[in-house]
Amino acid sequence: MPVLVITGTGTEVGKTVTTAAVAAAALAAGRSVAVLKAAQTGVRPDERGDADEVARLAGAVTAQEVARYPEPLAPGTAARRAGLAPVHPQEVAERAAKLAAEHDLVLVEGAGGLLVRFDAAGGTLADAARSLGAPVLIVAQAGLGTLNATELTARELRRHGLEPLGVVIGSWPAAPDLATRCNVADLPEVSGAPLLGALPAGAGALPPADFRASAPGWLTPRLDGTWDAEAFRAREGA
Repeated sequence: MPVLVITGTGTEVGKTVTTAAVAAAALAAGRSVAVLKAAQTGVRPDERGDADEVARLAGAVTAQEVARYPEPLAPGTAARRAGLAPVHPQEVAERAAKLAAEHDLVLVEGAGGLLVRFDAAGGTLADAARSLGAPVLIVAQAGLGTLNATELTARELRRHGLEPLGVVIGSWPAAPDLATRCNVADLPEVSGAPLLGALPAGAGALPPADFRASAPGWLTPRLDGTWDAEAFRAREGA
C-alpha cells in the first residue's frame, strides 16, 4: 500500500487528525511517510496548512501541497475566485506517484468530501485515486446522520471502480449517545468496509509526543496500529 487516499464524508469530520494518526502509526512501525494535501483552501500563504498540521502531530513526514487558495471554499471555486490555476486530478496523481518512489507510504488527503470539485471539468479526489489505483480510507463522523453520508461515499467510490479500504471514526466522544454507539456496528454494514479505527475527541489537541505515542492504539493492524475493533464494539456498542 504505497499510496493511501484519505477522504471524509464531509468537512470537519477529523480527516486531518486521522491522516496524522495514520502517519504517526506508520512512522512508529519504521516506515518513511509523505503527506500530500491535494488542495489547501482557507489558508493564507504565511499560515500553516493541513499538511503542516499532520507533520506537527505525527513527526518526521515529508509534507507537501499541490495548491493553496486563500478562501475557505471548494477548491474549484476558490481557484476561480483567486484567479489561480485549479488543481487537476492527474496532477495530484503525478505528485503522489513521485513521492511514492521515495517513501514507503504516501498519504493523499482530500479537501472536504469525495466529490468536491477541483476544476471546471468536475475532476475530484476519486479521479485522482482511480489514476493511482490507490485504496481509499473513509473518515466518518460518529453520531446521528453519519450512516447516510458514509454509505453514499462508499457507493460513489465503487461507482468509480474503487474499493474503500475501511472506515475510521474521526472523533469518538467521551460519552457517546445511543445513535453513536449503534453506529459502531452499522458503519461497517452500510459501507461494506471494515471499521479500522476510532480517534478520541480532542486527539488533535494533545501534545505531539502524546499524540504519537497514542496513535497506534487508535488504529487497527491494517493501519500499523493495535486497536481491536471487536473489543471496541463490545465495550462501546449498543
